[in-house]
Amino acid sequence: MPGSGEATYPAVLAIDGGNSKTDVVLVSESGHVLAHVRGPGSSPHHLGVEGSALLLDDLVRQAAGLAGIADPRGCADHAGVYLAGVDIPVESEWIKAAILAKGWARSLVVENDTMALLRAGTDDPNAVVVVCGAGINCAGVAEDGRKVRFPSLGRISGDWGGGQALGEEALWWAARADDGRAGSTVFQTLIPRHFGREDLNAVIEDLHFGRTDEEDLGELAPTVLSAASQLGDEVAIGIVRRLAEEVVILAVTALRKLDLLVHPAAVVLGGGVLTGADPLLHRFIRDGLTAAAPQAVIRLTTVPPVVGAALLGLDRLEATDEAERRLREGFSIHTG
Repeated sequence: MPGSGEATYPAVLAIDGGNSKTDVVLVSESGHVLAHVRGPGSSPHHLGVEGSALLLDDLVRQAAGLAGIADPRGCADHAGVYLAGVDIPVESEWIKAAILAKGWARSLVVENDTMALLRAGTDDPNAVVVVCGAGINCAGVAEDGRKVRFPSLGRISGDWGGGQALGEEALWWAARADDGRAGSTVFQTLIPRHFGREDLNAVIEDLHFGRTDEEDLGELAPTVLSAASQLGDEVAIGIVRRLAEEVVILAVTALRKLDLLVHPAAVVLGGGVLTGADPLLHRFIRDGLTAAAPQAVIRLTTVPPVVGAALLGLDRLEATDEAERRLREGFSIHTG
């Protein structure tokens, strides 16, 4: 917290809203965190525009109260709202209009949450970020202000990857192995064991009848990675190799669109699948990037995305390097 005599008026309201959780922080221009609140997921894809705006407003009210501010309207100079589910420009316009009505700050930016993760991962003005959580996403920025984004709407926009895809692919290969259409794989036993079922057919029936949600297949991501790097299962290795190829394709395409393919640039890796630093996955990614973009430098995010959201706000206010250092070093949050 700021020392005695230092102004504590929040300069930045920073929000990182994901599918499963939302972080809201108020930060002074000197980089001190004045309040932090965590709540449930706030993606407009799940809650709708108004539902998302209402949930965010409740969390902002809580944060303002912790900072000693009775009315959240005008509680900061700038608000940066970075949300999952804001994938195409019109979605950003919809949620921005709903948030503007709340009057939290004098200026407002609403963007996809990948931009916050990119800023959390690097200070480099030339950078791209690839995120693998439940799904896969990518964004990039250049020093001259140009940006690149992908729709990242799943298979309908050409995407494959993330924890959900790993689980689905493992089950697909296990099912084929179980009935003889493919060679054996450890997933024939690992998948039933994970879900506490007697065999693979029981897992398939649970999914078919809705007793198990298909989204639960994303829980298998660590199993897939360990089956490849620790057990050496050929099917698992193939799946991990494919994921690495998708990560590299996204990063290289973003670098190319920004004319950075042959220039120094950061490639930030974020999301639970990538930040787990699985050795085989990272070796495949490193080898692919070295071949296609030899001057790119891989960076893993070490602070939560909401720090990136706050840093973007401090950048807009032209805060000092010391403020950024203080925020990075002083922000402590449970990221599980």
